Amino acid sequence: MTKSTDTTYDLVVFGATSFVGQILTQYLFASYGVSGEVKWAVAGRSESRLNTLKSRLGAGAGDLPVILADATDDQSLKTLCEQTRVVISTVGPYALYGEPLVKACVETGTDYCDLTGEVQWIRRMLERYEDQAKASGARIVHCCGFDSIPSDMGVWFLQQQAEKTFGEPCQDVRMRVKVAKGGLSGGTVASMINIAKEAAADPKLRKELANPFSISPPEHRSKVRQPSLKGAQFDKTFNVWLAPFVMAAINTRVIHRSNALQDARYGMEFTYDEAMMTGTGAKGRLTAYGITAALAGFLTASAIKPTRWLVEKFVPQPGEGPSPEDQKAGFYDLRFVGRTRDGKTMITKVTGDADPGYGSTSKMLGEAGMCLAFDVPADQPGGFWTPASLLNGKLLERLTSKAGLTFEVVETR
Repeated sequence: MTKSTDTTYDLVVFGATSFVGQILTQYLFASYGVSGEVKWAVAGRSESRLNTLKSRLGAGAGDLPVILADATDDQSLKTLCEQTRVVISTVGPYALYGEPLVKACVETGTDYCDLTGEVQWIRRMLERYEDQAKASGARIVHCCGFDSIPSDMGVWFLQQQAEKTFGEPCQDVRMRVKVAKGGLSGGTVASMINIAKEAAADPKLRKELANPFSISPPEHRSKVRQPSLKGAQFDKTFNVWLAPFVMAAINTRVIHRSNALQDARYGMEFTYDEAMMTGTGAKGRLTAYGITAALAGFLTASAIKPTRWLVEKFVPQPGEGPSPEDQKAGFYDLRFVGRTRDGKTMITKVTGDADPGYGSTSKMLGEAGMCLAFDVPADQPGGFWTPASLLNGKLLERLTSKAGLTFEVVETR
């Protein structure tokens, strides 16, 4: 089946009553209204919950269309896809619930984006559906939340500036989380626990998760060893201590796939890693070791059945997350250091004006969906893309004008 242009909606939010889905729906309603130039709808399996969501949005939301579809009902998903040009999915963990919708989008040639950070699931989707997506024209874009738009678009922006300033891209880029304030939702925790559970049961998967080119095309492999921070380390560029960044496991893979899909624009020997700044002196060092130990403990406990129940008991449950006030009070500041082959250096930063995982993620995901619906040329080939490789400059414009992100050059030397 080929892509249809005769659809009722520009985009549909599937899983609109989920924690992130509700925030996303609020954002789209506030930004684009209902029955205007953007024709969109909400979808899920419970009509009563969808109507409750609409009642909370405010005046005018009564006209927002509702589509009933279930993540386990293939026919309802296909019917949903046939009505829209783009589907935004917030139904996770995606490794447990996401495949039927991807399959339906690929079969009907419908564009799709989500906010997954589950690299093992993305790998499975590539293996099962990439060829079919290319044939049907469906453009599939995973990782359109905090993982991995700030990192992916941050590297894209830095390389664009490096090419203008130095006449060449940076061969090595390091991202450092200077600060990030925000809460954790039950959906994110559930995804992390599921990844640890799958990896514990499958030695082959553990090896795959350690591969920085896990979701890159087979022919795209760097011969240079990729950096990967495993413990506390001192960073001479910023004179601070570093700790592992939990999102690095997915972000690094997405950046390498972006490089591959742009015909190795960053270079075949491009290297990239991510870490968190924890401060200076003894306090910064102690914090770095503490974060390293806590992260290792969480992953270990999640992987072992006798302790997994304890982790699940004391962490947020699916559907739970930071309050609206906490979302608005959140923010983040990411720094990117790029170096060319001959040592020229550029430092850039990306900031967000809300809680990274939810307040900011909902805006990024919404604008990624809008970008797919309105900015990507109709003749752009189908397949599994990344935010930077498909949406690039158009998405950057939307992120800065609507989603509260900034991209700027801090220093060049």
